[in-house]
Amino acid sequence: MWLAASLLLLLAIVPEKVESVGFAPELYCGLENCYDVLEINREEFDKSKLAKIYRSLAKKHHPDRFKEQDKKLEAETRFRVIATAYETLKDEEARTSYDYYLDHPEERFYNYYQYYRLRVAPKVDVRLVIVGTILLISLFQFLSAKHKFAEAIEYATTVGKYRNMAMNMGIERGLLEIDNKGKLKKVKGRDNDAVIKEIIIENLDVTGGYKKESIYDTFAWHCIIFPVTSVKYLHWLGIWYWRFTIKREEYDEEAKLHLIRKFMGISQGEFERLSDFEIDTLLERKCWLKENFVIWKAEKEAEEQEKLAQSGKYKRYKRYMKNVGTISFVDED
Repeated sequence: MWLAASLLLLLAIVPEKVESVGFAPELYCGLENCYDVLEINREEFDKSKLAKIYRSLAKKHHPDRFKEQDKKLEAETRFRVIATAYETLKDEEARTSYDYYLDHPEERFYNYYQYYRLRVAPKVDVRLVIVGTILLISLFQFLSAKHKFAEAIEYATTVGKYRNMAMNMGIERGLLEIDNKGKLKKVKGRDNDAVIKEIIIENLDVTGGYKKESIYDTFAWHCIIFPVTSVKYLHWLGIWYWRFTIKREEYDEEAKLHLIRKFMGISQGEFERLSDFEIDTLLERKCWLKENFVIWKAEKEAEEQEKLAQSGKYKRYKRYMKNVGTISFVDED
């Protein structure tokens, strides 16, 4: 008799609790089903109608509709649950995780992970973050190059050789005038120093780390042209392999210079700044062959060591050239 009564009591309680099995108070809509909160049949879910349903319920349970404090507090609680249900079901990924939560309540730890992963994960499109980062890096590169070039110009204006060359060019163009004493005339409305500076900027050839700023030297530009650059490189590599590996043709001058630059470990821009005498020497010594280049490099290093030992000034000059590059007038001999 006692056992039968216990079974009847258990059967009376279980149906009321079945829907709450697996629900956690701190996840999604708490102990309620988010579909039931919005009065939606899960099997007939229609996202296009979700916003209309939400607005209707939100309006009905909005706290501002109630004046009594206890009803207002109750409405606030209900309003938050409705908003949570809407936020959960309107997002495709969140709704998929919630459906899994409903269908697999026993996987408690996984459901917790999915819930907090979606809450903590950034909502910003990763692609926008990447593009923004590239643009910021490129802007910094451009502004830094602009600042360094300005420093190079300021330095050049203090060097007598460049200043005198700019003054002579300004006089030839009629932009500057000299008096009987050979000094620049001061003319109202004209800044002689500004004219000289403009001529220096126009004619100065600055290379290395202090060259003039350009968008073509930025990270963003290299990212844009990367597909084209890659295709060109693969095309060049294929031709090189066909000509000099399969057909075993003799290296032409362009190929020889490429191998020399590769052995030197410098960029194309740096290689192009070598004098004709240096390039001719490298070709005469057949430095496109590894063994010849090693010998030439050893001799060059020994020569450099001797110069460094003889002159501390030369050492400072080489360090400056490595970091800055060169500064010269375009037409300077």
